[in-house]
Amino acid sequence: MSPRPDVSEERKNQILEAAIAVFARLGFQQARMDDIASQAGLSKGALYLYYKSKDAIIATLFKYFFTQEFKKLQVIAESNQQKSAHEQLMTLTHQLTEAMQWMSRLMPIAFEFYAIAGREPEVHQSLKEYFKDYRTLLAQLIQHGIDNGEFRVVNAEAAAITLTALYEGLALLFFVDPQTCQWKEQIELSVQLLLKGLEQHTSSK
Repeated sequence: MSPRPDVSEERKNQILEAAIAVFARLGFQQARMDDIASQAGLSKGALYLYYKSKDAIIATLFKYFFTQEFKKLQVIAESNQQKSAHEQLMTLTHQLTEAMQWMSRLMPIAFEFYAIAGREPEVHQSLKEYFKDYRTLLAQLIQHGIDNGEFRVVNAEAAAITLTALYEGLALLFFVDPQTCQWKEQIELSVQLLLKGLEQHTSSK
């Protein structure tokens, strides 16, 4: 008899997809385990085999939403080290642009995380660490541009904070008013404007 295939990871992903849909529709507070089980097409008992509580699902989603997305950006940055800092930063921006259509359905959940972070110290700390890692990655790329003479000498950390604020602020505007704020066009234009301001200009004699 052939061994029974392990479907646990597939089932967990199925539950997380269902949870995303339910949380986006109802919010964390109103959503119930029954709602998630129904959305996933599972019995409540089967759901509890994988996640013991709604908080456990929320914690997993938090890690998935923030940690996994950062890892993708980190891989892009590390795999393009031969490129200029400008090219690397635009590659990251293109990746965010491509991911935005998929990420847009997660925006309500992301903003719920921000609200929870205002009440829960543990979530606040996790979010703080995520943005710290995010800024560090961007600061390293900007410092690389400074070191090779591509960018003028600026505070790389401050520039990274500005770029992070640009990404996050446009995501918020896109979520609130997607007709007015066209993500793809606006994010690429905004990042190009910021990088133009960082460029090293040689004075003519």
